Amino acid sequence: MTVQALRAVDAGRVEDAAAEAIGIRNLSRRFGAGRSPIVALDNISLSIGEGEFVSIVGPSGCGKTTLLKILAGLDRPSEGQATLRGTPIAGPRKDIGIVFQSPVLFPWRTVLDNVLLPVDVQRLGRSACMARAHALIDMVGLNGFADRYPSELSGGMQQRVGLARALVHEPAMLLMDEPFGALDALTRENMNLELQRIWMETRRTVVFITHSISEAIFLGDRVLVMTPRPGRVQIELKIDLPRPRDLSVISSPEFGAYANQIRSILNAKGAVD
Repeated sequence: MTVQALRAVDAGRVEDAAAEAIGIRNLSRRFGAGRSPIVALDNISLSIGEGEFVSIVGPSGCGKTTLLKILAGLDRPSEGQATLRGTPIAGPRKDIGIVFQSPVLFPWRTVLDNVLLPVDVQRLGRSACMARAHALIDMVGLNGFADRYPSELSGGMQQRVGLARALVHEPAMLLMDEPFGALDALTRENMNLELQRIWMETRRTVVFITHSISEAIFLGDRVLVMTPRPGRVQIELKIDLPRPRDLSVISSPEFGAYANQIRSILNAKGAVD
């Protein structure tokens, strides 16, 4: 399967943009028992459309990662529920892809074998997924590196492998938890550009957690700003900037207005890291 064929297949799977991919209804998460439980998330309700890129920003401890774990099926809410395409998320699912801050690649597996890991775990059959894996390796800019090992790759290249691995089993939703937080500033900017390009080609529904206000704005169709614990969605900000976006947009007055609005909210509620 060529990269062009992969794009055509993915484009054909994009449903009506108005359709809901992720639904969160009256969701709360408490830890501990007794009279003083820790309320991580408090009565969150929101909807994310098919193919939408939503960034979440907020201060440390506001529940961003807890929300992501619930969407991934790795944790359960104390109240309310989250759904993916109308089906409750009650545990880990095969149609969810996750990219963490560290790519967590197996050092004894090649780039190709690391990308194929979900295929092996889910027993989807390598022969059926091999062409897609190679096309994704090309799509993330690693053409010629399929037989290399993680030790031979830079940090940014390893994250590209993690992104291809998260997409290889064709997930309905892609969850990203500060995936570029450990990279240097220049590599991080380049990865933002690459992620935007890949998202525009695949149109997967993405929930992206970050501590960076500029990263949230640059990548997102919407930015959700969360309050300090107990975590609530303080504001949903629609980002009306044309795509594809290049790095020069960061210096534009429109971008600055979004950043100032988010910063003013966070400063009022507790500064973001």
